[in-house]
Amino acid sequence: MSEAVPVVELRNITKRFPGIVANDAISLKLRKGEIHALLGENGAGKSTLMNIVFGLYQPDEGSIHVQGNEVFIDSPNRAIELGIGMVHQHFKLVQPFTVTENIILGMEPKRGMNVDIRTAQDKVRKLSEQYGLRVDPKAKIEDISVGMQQRVEILKTLYRGADILIFDEPTAVLTPQEISELMVIMRNLVKEGKSIILITHKLKEIMEIADTVTIIRRGKVIDTLACAQANPQILAEKMVGRDVSFKVNKEAVKLGEPVLQVQDLMVRNQQGLASLKGLNFEVKAGEILGIAGVDGNGQSELIEALTGLRTVDGGKVLLMGSDITNQTPREISEAGLSHIPEDRHKHGLVLDFTMSENMVLETYFHPAYNKGGFLNYDVIDKHAEALIKQFDVRTPSIYNKARSLSGGNQQKAIIAREIHKNPNLLIAAQPTRGLDVGAIEFVHRMLIEQRNKGKAVLLISFELDEIMNVSDRIAVIYEGQIVGEVMPQDTNDQEIGLLMAGSKRTEKGALHE
Repeated sequence: MSEAVPVVELRNITKRFPGIVANDAISLKLRKGEIHALLGENGAGKSTLMNIVFGLYQPDEGSIHVQGNEVFIDSPNRAIELGIGMVHQHFKLVQPFTVTENIILGMEPKRGMNVDIRTAQDKVRKLSEQYGLRVDPKAKIEDISVGMQQRVEILKTLYRGADILIFDEPTAVLTPQEISELMVIMRNLVKEGKSIILITHKLKEIMEIADTVTIIRRGKVIDTLACAQANPQILAEKMVGRDVSFKVNKEAVKLGEPVLQVQDLMVRNQQGLASLKGLNFEVKAGEILGIAGVDGNGQSELIEALTGLRTVDGGKVLLMGSDITNQTPREISEAGLSHIPEDRHKHGLVLDFTMSENMVLETYFHPAYNKGGFLNYDVIDKHAEALIKQFDVRTPSIYNKARSLSGGNQQKAIIAREIHKNPNLLIAAQPTRGLDVGAIEFVHRMLIEQRNKGKAVLLISFELDEIMNVSDRIAVIYEGQIVGEVMPQDTNDQEIGLLMAGSKRTEKGALHE
């Protein structure tokens, strides 16, 4: 790796927002051909710093140097001129457009008065082949997987001539296979002379792919070190400022009566095809049942059917012995079900409401929170302040909009609201998606606390480690049916992986196709 002038150097970058210093005199050097990881908790200031490099924000203090020259990056266009491209966590693609149309948007090649789409397709195809991206230039965005959409974002930066690529939480929405493929792509980019800044909180990925890591905590640089000199424990401790336990400690399970009973559940997806095909399982008081499975096997439809967001076509859902099948979300909530949704933006929060308003989304009609048909904001605000303090939700004020918080703090706020309802059943769907190790530890502790209080917890997760560590019992879903139930202490990743691929368990415990 070259010891020459850094391709990008940040010197004492400071950025303030009302009530918070997001970046506090941060310095960082990216060298040519290097993958430099930027590690930090949710809300540590990682994305803010990279948005400054990409011209979306301007620093209040400090300077940016590209190839040794001080530059002022006042817009993404200026960043692109300097050879800097950014692959955003939330893709910026036009769904009905083709891959090529998205890539050339804003800089369309012309032949006379018309867009020269054929030349553009050829260039996209060559770039795709050069970096091992394997993207069809003619495919429509709405027809390709999330992993492929991310490759389109990478191609957008390469098409515009980027030599410096910023990846913002690139694996947050990818499957394990897509993550492995992304690692190969990043290595190909570096071989071709590109330099990469990788924003992440996933320690395993840093150890696998990065050369150097800079850790920031609450807006300040804690350390920069070579990944060869680090390990996940060291990185986790530097990131959160304390010892982090990767093991989930649980007391022995004390089973009670069934809280949730799902009987012969039949549900169709949006295309009218059967997603759940006579699904049966139950969750008892005092246990965490983990539902394991590859994405797309009916998990989303199951969650929506249980919470009243999707119509049940057959079968029953019983909560505490009462039939809640096809009741409204409010009726189900009032019956004693709380729900941490898999998409916190779509189903968990109203992003343009204040944090105070979000804490009563499901209970604002209760007499405590309204007086004569008007919201009692004094009581609501006190309630929000108490929950935000109790669950350590980091926000400058309860009056800040939900969208201004980091993903981890948004998730903590949802958990605070849902647990405060004192439910009989807590459904936790992908509860740690996109969270750092400190926040993951917090979420797992909250789930186990509910279980220890005699509540029933239904955990639905694509993270096999999470399912194995947190669950008391595991049910595996495949093509809309439960194909096996196992106890975490009596199984392993390989057996669950086979079940997830469709193998069934016999009465004696053996697997067969």
